[in-house]
Amino acid sequence: MGKRKQFVGIVQSAKMQKTVIVKIMSLSKHHKYGRIIKSYNKFKVHDEKGLAKAGDRVRIEETRPLSKDKRFRLLEIVKKAVAPGLELKEDIK
Repeated sequence: MGKRKQFVGIVQSAKMQKTVIVKIMSLSKHHKYGRIIKSYNKFKVHDEKGLAKAGDRVRIEETRPLSKDKRFRLLEIVKKAVAPGLELKEDIK
């Protein structure tokens, strides 16, 4: 039996229940010109506990089909997103 594929990507959307959309970047070399090309894929990922939010870096793993489009599940949140414009203010007395 083979190993399941694992990817690290960034959560693009977390608006569905128990599902997040993760964007994966892969690098490949052009077959003729040799230039490095970035390509992106979006996968629907099963997030049972609803922990992942938009902007988080997550690790996902291939699994059996869970629905029409879901073929991956969330393994872990590698890095939480920092909310833009949110700063902690201290009380100065």
